[in-house]
Amino acid sequence: MSARIQSIDGRPFPGVRGDIDTLVAQLRDQRERSLAERQRVHRPPRLPSHKVLTGIVEGLSAALFPNRLSGHDLSEESIDYYVGHTLDTALRHLQGQVQRELQYAAGVEGVHNADHQAVEIIRAFAAQLPEVRILLDSDLRAAYEGDPAAGSVDEVLACYPGMTAIIHHRLAHRLHRLGVPLIARIIAEIAHSATGIDIHPGATIGGSFFIDHGTGVVIGATAVIGQRVRLYQAVTLGAKRFSVNEDGSLLKGNARHPIVEDDVVIYAGATILGRITIGRGSIIGGNVWLTRSVPPGSTVSQAQVHSEVFNGGTGI
Repeated sequence: MSARIQSIDGRPFPGVRGDIDTLVAQLRDQRERSLAERQRVHRPPRLPSHKVLTGIVEGLSAALFPNRLSGHDLSEESIDYYVGHTLDTALRHLQGQVQRELQYAAGVEGVHNADHQAVEIIRAFAAQLPEVRILLDSDLRAAYEGDPAAGSVDEVLACYPGMTAIIHHRLAHRLHRLGVPLIARIIAEIAHSATGIDIHPGATIGGSFFIDHGTGVVIGATAVIGQRVRLYQAVTLGAKRFSVNEDGSLLKGNARHPIVEDDVVIYAGATILGRITIGRGSIIGGNVWLTRSVPPGSTVSQAQVHSEVFNGGTGI
C-alpha cells in the first residue's frame, strides 16, 4: 500500500512523494528482515510504555510521600483517601504494564495465565512498599546528615537528584526481583534521563545510601552496596572485563561488579572495576582507578595507586 505523507493542512508535500514512497518501502523491507532475524511475528506483543511507567512512578512516589510529592494540600482526614486512591490507580496501571512484559517475554506462544501472574506480581510488589518507605527514610536522613548544605530533609526530597534516583531504584529493584526486569530497566532509565545517575535495577543497595551531587554515577547490575555508603559524582562501580561463552557471545548474569561494604565513602571520579571488595569503613579518594580488593578501614588515594604502579605493584 502506498503511503500518502501530508502536511499539517492535509495536503501532500509537493515534490517528495516519490522519495517518500521509496523510503516507506525500504523501511518496510528492513523491518521485515529484522523481524525474521529475531524470529518474531509481524505483530509482536507490545512493550511496556515509557510514558505510562513515568506516570506510575510519579504516583507511587506521591503515595509514599503524600505531604511532599503529591502536589496537593492534604488534611489529616483526606490523606489516607488520597494515598489509597493513588495507590489503586498506580498499581492497576502497573498491572497492565506487567502483563505486557509477560506477553512480550513469552513471544509467539503467549502467556495463557498472564493475568494471574501479573496480579501475583503486583500483590507481592505492593506488600513491599512499606519496606521501601523505611529504606527511603533512611536514605533521606543519610543525605541530610551527610551534607552540610542540606537545609532540611524536605529539601533533600524535593531537590536532590540522588534522592530521585534512589526512589526509582528502590521501586525498580523490587520489580526486577519479582521477574519483570524490562519494566525495572525502563524505570531505571527514566531516572537516568532525569538525573544523570545510572543505577542498574539489579544492583543491591543497603539502607542509608547517599549519592551527593550525583551526575555521572554508574552502578552496575551485580554491584552489592552495604549500609551507610556515600558516593560522590562521577563514581563508577563497573566491570573490569566481559566474560564470553564458547561461541564468543557475552556471558550474561555473572557477578562482575564490586562489593562495597558498610560505611564506605567513595569520592568524586573514582572508578572501581571488577568483582572486588571494598572493605568496611574504607575511604576511596577522588579519581582513583581501582581493580583490587582493599581490606576494611583502608584509605586509598590517587597518589598511593600511582606509587604502586610506579613501583611495579598491582594497584590497577
